[in-house]
Amino acid sequence: MYVSVLGTDLTRVTTTAEFALGQLAAVVTNSGTKVYKYVQYDEGSAGVDGVAGEVTYYYTLDGYKNNKVTSDLSDSVEIGAGVLQAVMSDDEYGWIQIKGAATLTIALTAGADGDPLTPTGSADGTLDVSASATDNVCAIAGDISDKEIICTFPE
Repeated sequence: MYVSVLGTDLTRVTTTAEFALGQLAAVVTNSGTKVYKYVQYDEGSAGVDGVAGEVTYYYTLDGYKNNKVTSDLSDSVEIGAGVLQAVMSDDEYGWIQIKGAATLTIALTAGADGDPLTPTGSADGTLDVSASATDNVCAIAGDISDKEIICTFPE
């Protein structure tokens, strides 16, 4: 179930949870619907803050069920989580975009417009072209030259 986000700042980051972890929110505009998920960020072993517009992955094996994400691909099980809406530090709470058109701050590792995208084979904070049927496909390349994707991350 989606919560109304009227008046909610999707770029707000806090040190204590303001919504239930995993809460979904939808924003409907003339250009389509975007869906967001409320999560907790973990810097992972890289110890680096997440950047707005960067792709996150579910943190370790239990990341999905615990709604915990990271931009450190090496600390994930290569399941894409969503696109950060703000800079986030270790153990902070905020929103990631999981559905709809998004613009990344980091270029895709490879690919062409329309390609299916996966964390597998990518670098931290971005996606690569899916090369195997077993890859977690979590987005579609939109206009690669503008770093645009269409999010299809799991709810």
